[in-house]
Amino acid sequence: MNVIEASNLVKRFGNLEAVRGVSFTVREGEIFGFLGPNGAGKTTAINILCTLLYPTAGEAKVNGYDVVKECSKVRQSIGLIFQESTLDDYLTAEQNLRFHGYAYAVPRDVLESRLKELLEMVELWDRRKAKIRTYYGGMKRRLEIARGLLHRPRVLFLDEPTLGLDPQTRRRIWDYIRDLRKRENLTIFMTTHYMDEAENCDRVAIIDYGRIVVMDTLEALKDGVGGDVISVRTEDNDEAMRLLVGQYKLTPSMRNGVISFTVPRGEEFLPGFVSGFPVPISSVGLARPTLEDVFLQVTGRSIREQEADPMHDMKQMVRGRGRGR
Repeated sequence: MNVIEASNLVKRFGNLEAVRGVSFTVREGEIFGFLGPNGAGKTTAINILCTLLYPTAGEAKVNGYDVVKECSKVRQSIGLIFQESTLDDYLTAEQNLRFHGYAYAVPRDVLESRLKELLEMVELWDRRKAKIRTYYGGMKRRLEIARGLLHRPRVLFLDEPTLGLDPQTRRRIWDYIRDLRKRENLTIFMTTHYMDEAENCDRVAIIDYGRIVVMDTLEALKDGVGGDVISVRTEDNDEAMRLLVGQYKLTPSMRNGVISFTVPRGEEFLPGFVSGFPVPISSVGLARPTLEDVFLQVTGRSIREQEADPMHDMKQMVRGRGRGR
């Protein structure tokens, strides 16, 4: 069953086309990710799905509701965690969650039990009376996850969920998210420009310059690179290169004295290769392709992690003034 369906979504801001004919579906219970550099259109797309922006063209449904015609029903059925914190720093953790519960008309008896359950789950129950201005980044992120789940949404949207957090805190946040999927039977839609974070997804769509370049499971994307990467050092690299091209029909490359080539099922290939290769081998390594390799292959460059987001000011304006057409 598809929980999210998008067809030919387009979003323009004047002459800037931030989203260019994007189509995809997300299945129930899936962790689905948009992977791409800052400014690729990830946040604009997620804002359309969450009814924060109108699409210029195309259609999208979330939980069966049209994001333009039935925006109130969409909002009631989703949870959303922004890149920037939207917690009230002058309120306590408990007060932030209660306010959210009232806004979503969560019954009082349900709100009390749900609030305690979620704060305990994210290990903040003992800090529930503390004001948010005393929280550090990881604590705020965990509280925002709890808040986003308070009204039992069917879909949780995470826009760069661990942006700016240290690696240890990022791992911890993802431990919570994976556990949440099991506990809540959640569908999770996320955006990220972190390669290691995208590894948590069941399927990934690589988005660049507003278009989906490729979309598939992690394994299928990595297999599409061309196999596992074998790296060897030999006693005669020139002869080794000649044999790899002529006898083994491979396409090796050499850098800093290391020969590299790709083969399908590297673990099966390697034992026979090492024992039978005519040139003595000094060292050998095996590596699976990474999402960085996939991104490099489909876009022709590395992901631009440090690039400024050209949509940042527009997003801030939209959040401050309402939805734009």
